[in-house]
Amino acid sequence: MTPDSDIAACKDLLRGGSRTFFAASLVLPRAVSEPAIALYAFCRLADDAVDLDGGRADAVARLRERLACVYARRPHPLAADRAFADIVTRFAIPRELPQALLEGLTWDTDGRRYETPDVLVDYAVRVAGTVGAMMSLLMGRRDPAVVARACDLGIAMQLTNIARDVGEDARAGRLYLPLQWMREAGLDPDAWLADPRHDGRIAGVIARVLALADVFYRRSRAGIGALPASCRPGIHAACLIYAGIGREVERRSCDSISGRAVVPASRKGVLLLAAFARAFGAQGRVSSHVEPAARFLVEAVASSPAPASAVLPVRPPRRRTGERLLWVIDLFERLERRDRFLRSGHAP
Repeated sequence: MTPDSDIAACKDLLRGGSRTFFAASLVLPRAVSEPAIALYAFCRLADDAVDLDGGRADAVARLRERLACVYARRPHPLAADRAFADIVTRFAIPRELPQALLEGLTWDTDGRRYETPDVLVDYAVRVAGTVGAMMSLLMGRRDPAVVARACDLGIAMQLTNIARDVGEDARAGRLYLPLQWMREAGLDPDAWLADPRHDGRIAGVIARVLALADVFYRRSRAGIGALPASCRPGIHAACLIYAGIGREVERRSCDSISGRAVVPASRKGVLLLAAFARAFGAQGRVSSHVEPAARFLVEAVASSPAPASAVLPVRPPRRRTGERLLWVIDLFERLERRDRFLRSGHAP
């Protein structure tokens, strides 16, 4: 098998379950989209293994063994594993990043709850900050400040997911809100989980999660300006639309128990235009701040030598920009559905 044939097999895998990923070439430049397909295909098989492969805890152990083989350059005879092993080498992805992602998956299989917002951020770093960091490497950006901002964006999106899916998670027996904040609002977490209802108390907790997400969105935006110009529109679109989900939750009086907030198509159109304007407008200074919970990821990247081949051209995309942005929306919606599956134990 060749690298090209493995990527083709990964596309076939994703075509069967997601038209979004089959059309990934519309989202980002090919130099990024094909490695991203390999990354997602490996994650997709990991999801399937957890869902189908004889028990979630056992499946995670097998995933750890597969990851060890990837980094030993002896990947399992699967196209996704071989393709992932290839991008791990080509883009010098330190093992700490996918390893932390699997750690977050383990926390889900354990049914872990989060006492404080700080430990909730620890979780978000693992299940989403890691993906942001790896995508930064695929885009040829390894500067600690840029990687930190990519982690911030992943954390913000994960917190938005949690705020939006409170009712859905609760009905699956899962609770991700900070228990400390629930008690401060006068709620007993176990009693509320047994009978999840919307009222002003739970709305206040959800509002606090959204406010925390906004802190990370604000930090992340300058980092997008440090990405290759061809990548900026899509990532800005993802950032704006995910933040827009939070605004929709707020518009519904933070009731994510009785229904699920969705950004209307008309609003998405406005945000797409804003994304394009931001992508090629003036770029702000990138803060050097590193979220303490994500420091181990940033340091892992900093200690890994950068491959010369992982540098992308900075020319903006010349065509199909609108299509790229629309597919980015679908891309992150698919990632969000995958995340909900991992957290609820139900297929997307």
